[in-house]
Amino acid sequence: MAYKDLELTEKGFLVNIEDWNEEVAAEIAATEDIPEMTDKHWDLVKFLRDEYINNNANQPNERKMVKAMGEIWGAKPSTKDLYALFPMQPSKQATKIAGLPETKRKGGY
Repeated sequence: MAYKDLELTEKGFLVNIEDWNEEVAAEIAATEDIPEMTDKHWDLVKFLRDEYINNNANQPNERKMVKAMGEIWGAKPSTKDLYALFPMQPSKQATKIAGLPETKRKGGY
């Protein structure tokens, strides 16, 4: 089923996280002006899904994302590196692409 046919919030977040798959994520990314999902994009999206699904609906802030991606990528990225991947704020844009509920957090810390 296409992203636009799924039940969405006013801001385009999936209502049901079970509707998510990588095809839906790629469609959401395209609507967010991210034409291609690289391995680094997927790493962050999958990390966020894992944290939410397997860690009591945890939605990490950007500081925790930087730390986690450093462990996955083998070199610690900067917050700027995450913004290069998700320019509209990683904690919100990557969460949307991950099919998770909108975070109410304002910033990275």
